[in-house]
Amino acid sequence: MFTGIITDLGRVRSVEGSGAKRLQIETAYNTADIAIGASVSCLGACLTVVEKGDGWLGFDVSQETGRCSTLGQLKIGDPVNLECAIRVGEELGGHMVTGHVDVVVSIQSIEEEQGSLKYNVAIPTGRLARLIAAKGSVTLDGVSLTVNDVSAEIFSVNIVPHTVRLTTFGERKAGDEINLEIDILARYLDRMTIGISE
Repeated sequence: MFTGIITDLGRVRSVEGSGAKRLQIETAYNTADIAIGASVSCLGACLTVVEKGDGWLGFDVSQETGRCSTLGQLKIGDPVNLECAIRVGEELGGHMVTGHVDVVVSIQSIEEEQGSLKYNVAIPTGRLARLIAAKGSVTLDGVSLTVNDVSAEIFSVNIVPHTVRLTTFGERKAGDEINLEIDILARYLDRMTIGISE
């Protein structure tokens, strides 16, 4: 589990493979303290550390994960939001994040708004659309965010300068694709209200 509070902005060091891929990501983490087998959120996707070196971590990305997220599109030099799994007793600064990306969505536009940036993001199609609610939580590229407004086609989030500076949002632009994870509470409430027959 994660909180959606990004603790490092890494960079892709190498990419190997065509279907399933091996990613090496440069990081400011003390990799000596991160065990092989540990879970790390990479752009919102929970990946397992399979190799490491001084200043970098290696992960395997399955073909399914690459298909369902932007991880399959990463190139050398691309920025990657990183968060280590939460430990019992640590501060829960964002919301409960599983690291299971639901869908890739696109940034429709970015607006300046009273010192922060307002990102307007495309609503996903199908049943996921109804799970996004104003003042609810979403995870975008691993970042825990509060939904401002929701319409039939877009939802908006405000990102403060601190988050812009320390995450991939500092390099995002209109048209970019990002990973979306729906709030786990919304998912289970939806399941309870529609019944298990659907």
